[in-house]
Amino acid sequence: MKKDFQKWHTQKEKLNEKENRLFFHVREIWYCSLGANVGFETDGKGEDFLRPVVIVRKFNNEIFWAIPLTKSNKSISEKSEKYYFSFSFVPEINSLAVLSQLRLVDASRLTRHVGEIREAEFKELTKKLKALLP
Repeated sequence: MKKDFQKWHTQKEKLNEKENRLFFHVREIWYCSLGANVGFETDGKGEDFLRPVVIVRKFNNEIFWAIPLTKSNKSISEKSEKYYFSFSFVPEINSLAVLSQLRLVDASRLTRHVGEIREAEFKELTKKLKALLP
């Protein structure tokens, strides 16, 4: 699939000019403009290059660590299972947090709040994330 980097660049310029940042908290799930990225990096989709993310660490009101989410209708091999965390924040829809795609995000990329991961699941997610570190 060909990526539209020019369209993303235009969108990114608009995001950079955005003055008001939305207020967010750890454990919240937001739609976020992640963009058109290189290679196997997780992309956003649609006109605004959006993808849901879970906020795992807030550094201040401007930046945070986020993990992109995907639907879990994909089969995951036992070998790669350590890079994903499965949970559900919307009834009857399973989500996968793609742990290997953790990234620093500016709050200007946030568009709308869509949910929250339960505290017990969040603890499991962060434990699994820490296990990936050397």
